[in-house]
This record gives sequence, C-alpha cells and structure tokens, in this order.
Amino acid sequence: MTIKMIATDMDGTFLRDNDHYDVARFEKVLAQLTEKKIEFVAASGRQVANLREIFAPVAKKGGKINYVGANGSVVATGDRNLFSVHLTHQQVQDVIFWNANNPSSSDNLVILSGDHGTYVSNHASDGVRKMVAEFYPEVHQVEKFVEVDDPILGVTFVWPHDEVQEHVQEIQDTFGDQLHATGSGFGSVDILPKGVDKGTGLQVLQDLYHVKNDEVMVFGDNANDFEMLKKYPNAYLMPNALPSLKDEGLTEALASNTEDGVLKTIETKLNLN
Repeated sequence: MTIKMIATDMDGTFLRDNDHYDVARFEKVLAQLTEKKIEFVAASGRQVANLREIFAPVAKKGGKINYVGANGSVVATGDRNLFSVHLTHQQVQDVIFWNANNPSSSDNLVILSGDHGTYVSNHASDGVRKMVAEFYPEVHQVEKFVEVDDPILGVTFVWPHDEVQEHVQEIQDTFGDQLHATGSGFGSVDILPKGVDKGTGLQVLQDLYHVKNDEVMVFGDNANDFEMLKKYPNAYLMPNALPSLKDEGLTEALASNTEDGVLKTIETKLNLN
C-alpha cells in the first residue's frame, strides 16, 4: 500500500497515560516517515497550542508535525495555522441557554474554546481550573459566557462518563443539523460547527499535500474519531477503544495505547527499521 499521510488521535490512542509517549522511538519513526515523504498529523479534541507543547521535544529537533485540533475546527502545520471555523455568537448563546435550562446539567462543567483563550465559569474551583489547563491553553474565568469577546471554536460540556452518549443524542435531537455534537473522552461532549470533524480537518491537509483518501492511515479510539475512521480505508481502531466502535468492523491496531500501539502498527505496516 502507498501511504502519504498518517493521522492519529492523542488520548487513548497515541499517548500513554499522563500525556507520555516514547519520544526517542517516535523521533526515529518520524525521521523515516519524513524520508519517505509521509506527513504525520496529530488529530485531537485538544487545542493546537496544547498539541504543540506535547510535541515540542520533537519539533525543537526539526521534526515536522501537522495538527488537526479542536476535533477539526483548527488545522495547522508546524507553527502556522492554516484553517479555522467558528460557532456564531448566536449558536454559542443558544447552546449556553439550552444547558442552563437542562435539568441534568446542574453540576456539569462548561468550557468555551476560543482563538485566544479558554473560558470557564468564575465559580470553578482552583482544582477544576488546573485540570482544564492540562488540556486547554490560556484558561480564564468569566462571569458570563455570552459576553466572551473571542471567536469560539467549540463549547464543551463535561458530564459523568457513562452519560456522554445520552447527552450527545439529546443535543443532536435539540439542534438537529445546525451543529455537530460528539463525545471526546473524559466525560466531555464537544459542540462544534455543522460539518466539522477530524475527517474534514484532515481534508484541508490532504488538499495541501495532494493526498488521496486511500493514501491516508488513521488511528482512533473514541466517538470523536468515528468520522475519520469510517472515511479512510486504512483505518485502525485501538484495542482499548470505546466498546461501541468495536461493532463497526474496523481493523485493530497491533497493541493498545499503553503499549505504543500506534508506533508499533506504523513500524510493522510500513516495514520501518
């Protein structure tokens, strides 16, 4: 098979626990991919700024990483942002109003992801703020979400993990095809502009590098990976994936995220040293 681009989700897929990965092994793999003119893409629900921090040790040594962040809302290559799409101010207002009047949302955490920062309620504790800062850049506490003066890429609600799909369905039933809702792991539900997902984000990079769908290899483990896993014929589902995804007939990666399954599968399938 001819592969020209490899895209991988981060949490539960490329990363081990606590944002760790085998830097030396990845550097070796990336060098061989670069030699073969294969682009590497980190495709995540995380913001691009956070992804750049994760790969800084590799980038500082000249390794090139492309990014699809915020579940497809932002696309970047290296230090250059190529593309972004935002919710309208009215859509943000509608989603916040719906959440405020939803009985099951009384204790949930609300996160707004903007171009210039991340916003949580001023009622959030220091512990919550620090937790959010692990995944989102420039966290600010605000009194009213609807008064945030920053283009918003997406709104995230955090519920108990076992309630995620229930709330995704509820949001889809409420807003129909006006917005896109997806579960992103850790109990989070991301509300994105209509038609935005990791697959559409990857298409921006495919157009840039002239890569066809059958020349893309992808890895994922959660609901927010579903669109890209179904889009590409060379798709690999992690053995530790969401149980519902295992009914989709996808090929499994050769090992779990804690066993460096993405790197192991790349090395094996592409015959790397």
